[in-house]
Amino acid sequence: VDTTAPVVTVTGDNPATAELGATYTDAGATASDASGEVDVVTTGTVDSDTLGEYTLTYTATDPSGNVGTATRVVNVVDTTVPVFTSPSTFVVDEFDTSVGTATATDIQDVTFTISGTVLAITADGVITFVDENGADYEGSYITDDPVSLDYGGATVEFTATVTATDASSN
Repeated sequence: VDTTAPVVTVTGDNPATAELGATYTDAGATASDASGEVDVVTTGTVDSDTLGEYTLTYTATDPSGNVGTATRVVNVVDTTVPVFTSPSTFVVDEFDTSVGTATATDIQDVTFTISGTVLAITADGVITFVDENGADYEGSYITDDPVSLDYGGATVEFTATVTATDASSN
């Protein structure tokens, strides 16, 4: 009488990790049984386009009807940082308050933040000049005599750090 279930062994990492948007290829499982060779059937799916934890179950049944199982957990994660696609330098004409738009690509939605006291950015990446109270500079520095301004009419450079963050905080 055979009352011993097949021993199912998961091949590869368990738990396994898959990158969001990438193709996940399962390493599978093997089974051994005293009655000879047995096949392993895999159930469950991994949706690599959706973050989360997925469970795959491996089942082997021997000729006597004994069933052995094992499981693998697959975590779909996003560790890829957004990639900037916009220029890093913008040229702004006199009297303009709009600087430009920062753009970045990622598999998830991206929001933008900026450091700098004279620049602001929307979550969509639109960069503008603002005064110390956060209001647009428009009107604050419009003059027919730019030499009378703090910068004396010369070309001025502003440096700010723009950060693109995806929904997984990359």
